[in-house]
Amino acid sequence: MSGGTVAGADGLPRCPWGVSTEDYVVYHDTEWGWPVRGDDALFERLSLEAFQSGLSWITILRRRETFRAAFAGFRIAEVARFTGKDRERLLADPGIIRNRAKVDATLANAKSLAGWAPGELTDLVWSYAPDPATRPLPRTTADVPAVTDESKALSKELKRRGVRFVGPTTAYALMQACGLVNDHLAGCAFAAAEGARA
Repeated sequence: MSGGTVAGADGLPRCPWGVSTEDYVVYHDTEWGWPVRGDDALFERLSLEAFQSGLSWITILRRRETFRAAFAGFRIAEVARFTGKDRERLLADPGIIRNRAKVDATLANAKSLAGWAPGELTDLVWSYAPDPATRPLPRTTADVPAVTDESKALSKELKRRGVRFVGPTTAYALMQACGLVNDHLAGCAFAAAEGARA
């Protein structure tokens, strides 16, 4: 879809993807674009965005609780202690995406991030948030980028510091989901309520 907003069942205009399923309606209205801070919370979003790579987000969204259970709530310190048995358990778990490269990247990322100072991941990620004043709301979905200079820079820095499976597109999806940017369409009823905020 490359058009503007679409009215939901309640008559409110939303981004087109935000009305396609009930799961998306809830996610769009209550989560997407709201600021997310905290190292564990950002590790979860980063991990889920990596698992989403090449798949539809709805596939991940509908399995999110299973992912959380499988990965100890995405608490960095706990995932960093996962053993080879945990890895095999994850690769046998039908409730998650059993992609070996993505599982291995998540485990490696936890081990790497466990060595960072508290708040370091949060500070690093948010340091790449662009000034909202320089980014007018997109008018149509065609105006929403897949990557930006900021997402390229964030991806490069995360990779430099040992974080895996975080290309510029994944980094931008993280920025959208966690409120670093506001990509709700200009006519969306939730555009003013959400978006990047300090």
